[in-house]
Amino acid sequence: MAEAPPAGRRCGFVALLGAPNVGKSTLLNTLVGSKVSIVSPKVQTTRSRVLGICIRGPAQVVFVDTPGIFEPRRRLDRAMVQAAWQGAGDADLIVLLVDAKLGVDGDTRRIVDGLRKTKRKAVLVLNKIDAVKRTGLLKLAETLNGEGVFTDIFMISALTGDGVDDLAGHLADGVPEGPWLYPEDQITDIPMRLLAAEITREKLYLQLHQELPYSAAVETESWQEFDDGSVRIGQVVYVQRPSQKAIVLGKGGQRIKALGAAAREELMTLFDRKVHLFIHVKTREKWADDPERYRDLGLEFDV
Repeated sequence: MAEAPPAGRRCGFVALLGAPNVGKSTLLNTLVGSKVSIVSPKVQTTRSRVLGICIRGPAQVVFVDTPGIFEPRRRLDRAMVQAAWQGAGDADLIVLLVDAKLGVDGDTRRIVDGLRKTKRKAVLVLNKIDAVKRTGLLKLAETLNGEGVFTDIFMISALTGDGVDDLAGHLADGVPEGPWLYPEDQITDIPMRLLAAEITREKLYLQLHQELPYSAAVETESWQEFDDGSVRIGQVVYVQRPSQKAIVLGKGGQRIKALGAAAREELMTLFDRKVHLFIHVKTREKWADDPERYRDLGLEFDV
Protein backbone atom coordinates (compact mmCIF):
# COMPACT_ATOMS: atom_id res chain seq x y z
CA MET A 1 0.00 0.00 0.00
CA ALA A 2 1.42 3.39 -1.01
CA GLU A 3 2.49 5.70 1.81
CA ALA A 4 0.16 8.69 2.28
CA PRO A 5 1.71 12.08 1.50
CA PRO A 6 2.50 14.36 4.48
CA ALA A 7 -0.59 16.26 5.63
CA GLY A 8 -0.94 19.83 4.46
CA ARG A 9 1.30 19.55 1.42
CA ARG A 10 0.49 21.62 -1.64
CA CYS A 11 1.71 21.41 -5.22
CA GLY A 12 0.81 23.15 -8.44
CA PHE A 13 1.96 24.72 -11.69
CA VAL A 14 2.34 28.48 -12.12
CA ALA A 15 2.76 29.81 -15.68
CA LEU A 16 4.85 32.96 -16.17
CA LEU A 17 3.41 34.86 -19.12
CA GLY A 18 4.54 38.11 -20.66
CA ALA A 19 5.76 39.94 -23.73
CA PRO A 20 9.35 39.26 -24.85
CA ASN A 21 12.09 40.63 -22.61
CA VAL A 22 9.92 41.60 -19.62
CA GLY A 23 12.09 39.57 -17.20
CA LYS A 24 10.36 36.17 -16.96
CA SER A 25 13.58 34.15 -17.00
CA THR A 26 15.22 36.46 -14.46
CA LEU A 27 12.19 36.11 -12.19
CA LEU A 28 12.19 32.32 -12.56
CA ASN A 29 15.87 32.08 -11.61
CA THR A 30 15.28 34.38 -8.61
CA LEU A 31 12.29 32.34 -7.43
CA VAL A 32 14.12 29.03 -7.77
CA GLY A 33 17.38 30.38 -6.36
CA SER A 34 19.44 28.90 -9.17
CA LYS A 35 19.85 29.33 -12.89
CA VAL A 36 17.40 27.19 -14.85
CA SER A 37 16.50 29.59 -17.68
CA ILE A 38 18.87 31.64 -19.82
CA VAL A 39 18.83 35.40 -19.76
CA SER A 40 19.98 37.86 -22.41
CA PRO A 41 19.15 41.36 -23.66
CA LYS A 42 17.87 39.82 -26.89
CA VAL A 43 14.12 39.25 -27.22
CA GLN A 44 12.75 35.73 -27.54
CA THR A 45 15.67 34.05 -25.77
CA THR A 46 13.39 31.44 -24.18
CA ARG A 47 12.09 29.13 -26.92
CA SER A 48 10.31 26.34 -25.11
CA ARG A 49 8.67 25.87 -21.73
CA VAL A 50 11.16 25.66 -18.87
CA LEU A 51 10.19 24.30 -15.47
CA GLY A 52 11.69 25.74 -12.30
CA ILE A 53 10.80 24.05 -9.02
CA CYS A 54 10.57 25.98 -5.76
CA ILE A 55 9.92 24.64 -2.24
CA ARG A 56 8.27 27.08 0.13
CA GLY A 57 7.08 25.64 3.43
CA PRO A 58 4.66 22.80 2.71
CA ALA A 59 4.24 23.89 -0.93
CA GLN A 60 6.11 22.78 -4.04
CA VAL A 61 5.55 25.39 -6.73
CA VAL A 62 6.41 24.38 -10.29
CA PHE A 63 7.01 27.54 -12.31
CA VAL A 64 6.68 27.36 -16.09
CA ASP A 65 8.81 29.98 -17.86
CA THR A 66 7.11 30.35 -21.25
CA PRO A 67 8.41 32.01 -24.42
CA GLY A 68 7.38 35.65 -24.75
CA ILE A 69 4.05 36.14 -26.51
CA PHE A 70 4.20 38.38 -29.56
CA GLU A 71 2.79 38.64 -33.08
CA PRO A 72 4.27 35.58 -34.84
CA ARG A 73 5.71 35.94 -38.33
CA ARG A 74 7.55 32.65 -38.92
CA ARG A 75 7.09 28.97 -38.13
CA LEU A 76 9.42 29.15 -35.12
CA ASP A 77 7.56 32.23 -33.86
CA ARG A 78 4.21 30.44 -34.11
CA ALA A 79 5.55 27.37 -32.29
CA MET A 80 6.92 29.47 -29.43
CA VAL A 81 3.70 31.45 -28.99
CA GLN A 82 1.65 28.26 -28.99
CA ALA A 83 3.97 26.77 -26.34
CA ALA A 84 3.39 29.86 -24.18
CA TRP A 85 -0.40 29.65 -24.37
CA GLN A 86 -0.32 25.90 -23.81
CA GLY A 87 1.75 26.47 -20.68
CA ALA A 88 -0.90 28.88 -19.44
CA GLY A 89 -3.73 26.50 -20.27
CA ASP A 90 -2.16 23.67 -18.26
CA ALA A 91 -1.30 25.80 -15.20
CA ASP A 92 -3.12 26.09 -11.88
CA LEU A 93 -2.18 29.76 -11.61
CA ILE A 94 -1.07 32.36 -14.16
CA VAL A 95 1.28 35.26 -13.59
CA LEU A 96 1.35 38.05 -16.16
CA LEU A 97 4.64 39.92 -15.97
CA VAL A 98 4.63 43.47 -17.32
CA ASP A 99 7.66 45.71 -17.82
CA ALA A 100 6.69 48.76 -15.76
CA LYS A 101 8.90 50.97 -17.94
CA LEU A 102 7.10 49.96 -21.14
CA GLY A 103 3.58 49.73 -19.77
CA VAL A 104 0.84 48.24 -21.92
CA ASP A 105 2.40 47.72 -25.33
CA GLY A 106 0.86 45.77 -28.20
CA ASP A 107 2.17 42.40 -27.00
CA THR A 108 0.88 42.89 -23.46
CA ARG A 109 -2.49 44.03 -24.81
CA ARG A 110 -2.64 40.83 -26.88
CA ILE A 111 -2.03 38.71 -23.78
CA VAL A 112 -4.64 40.53 -21.69
CA ASP A 113 -7.18 40.07 -24.47
CA GLY A 114 -6.23 36.38 -24.72
CA LEU A 115 -6.78 35.89 -20.98
CA ARG A 116 -10.17 37.53 -21.20
CA LYS A 117 -11.13 35.41 -24.22
CA THR A 118 -10.19 32.17 -22.43
CA LYS A 119 -11.82 33.40 -19.20
CA ARG A 120 -8.61 32.87 -17.22
CA LYS A 121 -7.70 35.01 -14.23
CA ALA A 122 -4.10 35.98 -13.52
CA VAL A 123 -1.84 37.58 -10.94
CA LEU A 124 -0.45 40.84 -12.31
CA VAL A 125 3.24 41.48 -11.60
CA LEU A 126 4.77 44.83 -12.50
CA ASN A 127 8.51 44.29 -12.95
CA LYS A 128 11.48 46.70 -13.04
CA ILE A 129 9.80 49.01 -10.53
CA ASP A 130 13.17 50.52 -9.59
CA ALA A 131 13.18 52.30 -12.98
CA VAL A 132 9.73 53.93 -12.65
CA LYS A 133 8.36 56.65 -10.37
CA ARG A 134 5.72 55.53 -7.87
CA THR A 135 3.02 57.73 -9.43
CA GLY A 136 3.61 56.03 -12.77
CA LEU A 137 3.43 52.58 -11.15
CA LEU A 138 0.14 53.34 -9.43
CA LYS A 139 -1.36 54.68 -12.64
CA LEU A 140 -0.28 51.59 -14.59
CA ALA A 141 -1.64 49.29 -11.88
CA GLU A 142 -4.96 51.13 -11.91
CA THR A 143 -5.21 50.90 -15.71
CA LEU A 144 -4.53 47.16 -15.80
CA ASN A 145 -6.72 46.44 -12.79
CA GLY A 146 -9.61 47.87 -14.80
CA GLU A 147 -9.25 45.03 -17.33
CA GLY A 148 -11.07 42.68 -14.97
CA VAL A 149 -8.74 39.71 -15.45
CA PHE A 150 -6.43 40.14 -12.44
CA THR A 151 -6.97 38.78 -8.94
CA ASP A 152 -3.96 40.45 -7.31
CA ILE A 153 -1.21 42.94 -8.15
CA PHE A 154 2.44 42.78 -7.08
CA MET A 155 5.25 45.25 -7.77
CA ILE A 156 8.74 43.75 -7.94
CA SER A 157 12.25 43.93 -9.29
CA ALA A 158 13.18 40.44 -10.49
CA LEU A 159 16.80 41.56 -10.82
CA THR A 160 17.26 42.80 -7.24
CA GLY A 161 14.68 40.51 -5.64
CA ASP A 162 12.64 43.40 -4.27
CA GLY A 163 9.07 42.19 -3.67
CA VAL A 164 9.74 38.66 -4.98
CA ASP A 165 9.43 37.01 -1.56
CA ASP A 166 5.90 38.33 -1.07
CA LEU A 167 4.95 37.15 -4.57
CA ALA A 168 6.40 33.68 -3.93
CA GLY A 169 4.47 33.38 -0.66
CA HIS A 170 1.21 34.35 -2.34
CA LEU A 171 1.67 31.80 -5.11
CA ALA A 172 2.67 29.05 -2.68
CA ASP A 173 -0.54 29.66 -0.74
CA GLY A 174 -2.54 29.55 -3.97
CA VAL A 175 -1.52 26.17 -5.40
CA PRO A 176 -3.86 23.25 -4.65
CA GLU A 177 -3.41 20.69 -1.91
CA GLY A 178 -1.71 17.50 -3.00
CA PRO A 179 1.54 15.49 -2.94
CA TRP A 180 4.76 16.93 -4.38
CA LEU A 181 5.48 15.88 -7.95
CA TYR A 182 9.27 16.15 -7.86
CA PRO A 183 12.07 15.16 -5.43
CA GLU A 184 12.87 17.83 -2.85
CA ASP A 185 16.33 18.57 -4.28
CA GLN A 186 15.24 18.88 -7.93
CA ILE A 187 15.07 22.43 -9.32
CA THR A 188 14.17 21.79 -12.97
CA ASP A 189 12.99 19.08 -15.34
CA ILE A 190 15.40 20.11 -18.11
CA PRO A 191 17.84 17.31 -19.06
CA MET A 192 21.45 18.31 -18.38
CA ARG A 193 22.31 17.98 -22.08
CA LEU A 194 19.67 20.56 -22.99
CA LEU A 195 20.57 22.85 -20.10
CA ALA A 196 24.22 22.79 -21.22
CA ALA A 197 23.15 23.76 -24.75
CA GLU A 198 21.00 26.57 -23.38
CA ILE A 199 23.91 27.99 -21.36
CA THR A 200 26.10 28.05 -24.47
CA ARG A 201 23.27 29.68 -26.44
CA GLU A 202 23.02 32.38 -23.78
CA LYS A 203 26.74 33.14 -24.08
CA LEU A 204 26.34 33.26 -27.85
CA TYR A 205 23.60 35.88 -27.54
CA LEU A 206 25.45 37.93 -24.93
CA GLN A 207 28.52 38.17 -27.18
CA LEU A 208 26.82 38.47 -30.56
CA HIS A 209 23.29 39.74 -30.05
CA GLN A 210 23.94 42.72 -32.32
CA GLU A 211 25.53 40.64 -35.07
CA LEU A 212 23.82 37.26 -35.13
CA PRO A 213 20.10 36.56 -35.68
CA TYR A 214 18.40 34.83 -32.76
CA SER A 215 17.61 31.89 -35.03
CA ALA A 216 21.02 30.38 -34.26
CA ALA A 217 20.74 27.04 -32.45
CA VAL A 218 22.98 25.06 -30.10
CA GLU A 219 22.79 21.28 -29.76
CA THR A 220 24.61 18.97 -27.35
CA GLU A 221 25.78 16.10 -29.56
CA SER A 222 27.78 14.09 -27.04
CA TRP A 223 28.00 13.70 -23.27
CA GLN A 224 30.71 11.48 -21.80
CA GLU A 225 31.19 11.07 -18.04
CA PHE A 226 34.50 9.95 -16.53
CA ASP A 227 35.45 8.10 -13.35
CA ASP A 228 36.92 11.24 -11.81
CA GLY A 229 33.49 12.93 -11.98
CA SER A 230 34.32 15.19 -14.91
CA VAL A 231 32.28 15.33 -18.12
CA ARG A 232 33.18 15.88 -21.76
CA ILE A 233 30.50 17.80 -23.63
CA GLY A 234 30.48 18.13 -27.40
CA GLN A 235 28.23 20.81 -28.90
CA VAL A 236 27.35 22.20 -32.31
CA VAL A 237 26.30 25.77 -33.04
CA TYR A 238 24.05 25.83 -36.11
CA VAL A 239 23.86 29.00 -38.18
CA GLN A 240 22.03 29.63 -41.43
CA ARG A 241 24.74 31.22 -43.61
CA PRO A 242 28.54 30.88 -44.06
CA SER A 243 28.93 34.58 -43.19
CA GLN A 244 27.34 33.88 -39.79
CA LYS A 245 29.75 30.99 -39.21
CA ALA A 246 32.67 33.38 -39.71
CA ILE A 247 31.15 35.77 -37.15
CA VAL A 248 30.79 33.03 -34.52
CA LEU A 249 34.33 31.74 -35.07
CA GLY A 250 35.93 35.20 -35.04
CA LYS A 251 39.38 36.06 -36.28
CA GLY A 252 41.68 33.10 -35.77
CA GLY A 253 38.93 31.32 -33.82
CA GLN A 254 39.25 33.77 -30.92
CA ARG A 255 35.52 34.40 -30.54
CA ILE A 256 34.51 30.75 -30.32
CA LYS A 257 37.30 30.22 -27.78
CA ALA A 258 35.97 33.06 -25.62
CA LEU A 259 32.43 31.74 -26.00
CA GLY A 260 33.54 28.26 -24.93
CA ALA A 261 35.48 29.57 -21.94
CA ALA A 262 32.49 31.58 -20.68
CA ALA A 263 30.10 28.65 -21.15
CA ARG A 264 32.50 26.15 -19.55
CA GLU A 265 32.99 28.33 -16.47
CA GLU A 266 29.25 28.62 -15.87
CA LEU A 267 28.63 24.93 -16.55
CA MET A 268 31.27 23.94 -13.98
CA THR A 269 29.55 26.13 -11.39
CA LEU A 270 26.09 24.87 -12.34
CA PHE A 271 26.99 21.17 -12.40
CA ASP A 272 29.61 21.39 -9.61
CA ARG A 273 32.10 19.31 -11.59
CA LYS A 274 34.95 19.73 -14.06
CA VAL A 275 33.69 20.26 -17.62
CA HIS A 276 35.57 19.71 -20.86
CA LEU A 277 33.61 21.63 -23.50
CA PHE A 278 34.15 21.32 -27.25
CA ILE A 279 32.14 23.52 -29.62
CA HIS A 280 31.94 23.27 -33.41
CA VAL A 281 30.08 25.59 -35.78
CA LYS A 282 28.11 24.24 -38.74
CA THR A 283 26.03 25.87 -41.44
CA ARG A 284 22.53 24.47 -41.86
CA GLU A 285 20.49 26.87 -43.98
CA LYS A 286 17.04 25.62 -43.07
CA TRP A 287 17.48 24.37 -39.53
CA ALA A 288 14.46 26.48 -38.49
CA ASP A 289 12.32 24.30 -40.80
CA ASP A 290 13.67 20.99 -39.49
CA PRO A 291 11.02 19.04 -37.49
CA GLU A 292 13.77 17.32 -35.46
CA ARG A 293 14.99 20.66 -34.09
CA TYR A 294 11.46 21.44 -32.91
CA ARG A 295 11.20 18.09 -31.13
CA ASP A 296 14.50 18.82 -29.36
CA LEU A 297 13.05 22.13 -28.12
CA GLY A 298 9.74 20.58 -27.06
CA LEU A 299 7.85 22.61 -29.69
CA GLU A 300 5.24 21.54 -32.20
CA PHE A 301 6.33 21.77 -35.84
CA ASP A 302 2.96 21.95 -37.59
CA VAL A 303 1.50 25.10 -36.04
